[in-house]
Amino acid sequence: MNIALLQTDIVWASPSENIAHAERLMEQAGKADLYVLPEMWATGFAIQPEGIAEEEASSLALDWMRRTAEQRHCALCGSLAVRLPDGTYRNRHYFVTPQATYFYDKRHLFRHGHEDRHFTAGSHAVIVEWQGWRLLLQTCYDLRFPCFARYGRAGEYDAIVYVANWPERRQLAWDTLIRARAIENQCYVLAVNRVGDDPACHYAGGSAVIDPVGRTVAECPQGEHPATAELSIEKLLDMRNHFRVLDDRDNG
Repeated sequence: MNIALLQTDIVWASPSENIAHAERLMEQAGKADLYVLPEMWATGFAIQPEGIAEEEASSLALDWMRRTAEQRHCALCGSLAVRLPDGTYRNRHYFVTPQATYFYDKRHLFRHGHEDRHFTAGSHAVIVEWQGWRLLLQTCYDLRFPCFARYGRAGEYDAIVYVANWPERRQLAWDTLIRARAIENQCYVLAVNRVGDDPACHYAGGSAVIDPVGRTVAECPQGEHPATAELSIEKLLDMRNHFRVLDDRDNG
């Protein structure tokens, strides 16, 4: 499967401008089976979403994801701040294919930044299948909670997709934890962070594809850039079969 990470600089509360950024990066990346965007890629990390989050039913960003998936015969994923018909706000990680739209609602809301005061948390892990791969969807702060993503508890999967607005002041944690999640679960990690600034933080990116032993397969340069990688399910399964660490995992 061909992967493209889209490390964007997000324009605050402007879905149309951020769609243009995403389209430009997709053109730079070339053809891929899956394009991965950051957390809240259409608005920035709007902890107070009133007046910023889109209505899910009429979301410009979600509509663009669906049209683009159909036109390019690919999948796109990334999270959006959306308001549901019941009036609740969700940090919703969408995975869109030409045939269907899947989603995962962020389970671990960032209490330190008061995300929990405005958004409703999800309750369970979500795994989607695409091009013969099983992909666990995760969002930003989820990265700090390994039990939630543990292979065999969250479900069986081949890769974890992390989309984030992870600030530069905690970059070391990001760089360390994306490797830890790959190593401990013997899976690929596709991790996309934003760059640039919002009203609260500066972001330095660090988007990368990490293989099951913690090596960097591909990474985005500093600034607004894509990175691409070709992943082999056969190599992953062969490695798991020959070094059977997961057989000894804790199931309790």
